[in-house]
Amino acid sequence: MKYEIKGEPMPVVVCQLQSGETLNCEAGSMSWMTPNMQMETSGGGAGKMFGRLFSGESMFQNKYTAQGGDGMIAFASSFPGSIRAVEIDPSHPVVIQKKGYLASETGVELSVFFQKKGMAGFFGGEGFIMQKLSGHGIAFLEFDGSTVEYDLSAGQQLIVNTGNVAMIDATCSIDVQQVKGVKNILFGGEGLFNTVITGPGKVILQTMPLSGFVSNIARMLPTKNGN
Repeated sequence: MKYEIKGEPMPVVVCQLQSGETLNCEAGSMSWMTPNMQMETSGGGAGKMFGRLFSGESMFQNKYTAQGGDGMIAFASSFPGSIRAVEIDPSHPVVIQKKGYLASETGVELSVFFQKKGMAGFFGGEGFIMQKLSGHGIAFLEFDGSTVEYDLSAGQQLIVNTGNVAMIDATCSIDVQQVKGVKNILFGGEGLFNTVITGPGKVILQTMPLSGFVSNIARMLPTKNGN
């Protein structure tokens, strides 16, 4: 497979497949393709279906296979941001935000990831229910806005607004930390909790989470009385 990512801030990944090659994607992710790409929809079993649903994805996945010759298929981002190609191998699984998965080679396994450490299960937001990518192959991920990367050493920490967490190596851990001070909580505008990421591993943060974008737009909309 060959691919090219183009078109930011509304990017698309265009994949060139040899005859017989297959890509997996979430239901509804295909943007355009050549006529010889054959689609097959599969749930992969009840456990996987409900796991994907719980992590914010469709219960079903589509497989697209090039038949009778080389084929082309494109997957566009659903929000202004970036698409990243990440190499997954058995020694390098990654954890990504909900709805971050776009498409992948067939050797990549998508599963739900629960962060159980400390209070993350109750207050961690995306730090609690995320998606884990394991196996072997290339995965295409979509992130909101631009991205910034950090490589954390063992024990090194970052405190992050939960919605800005896009991807971490599975070697990292996530917990939550309560904002200190009553005035900070009531008037700081940062909520009650932040996400704490502890290394070792790579961390990718996104600059404009969809939740924040929607919240900003909602504040500008007129109310029912027209104000």
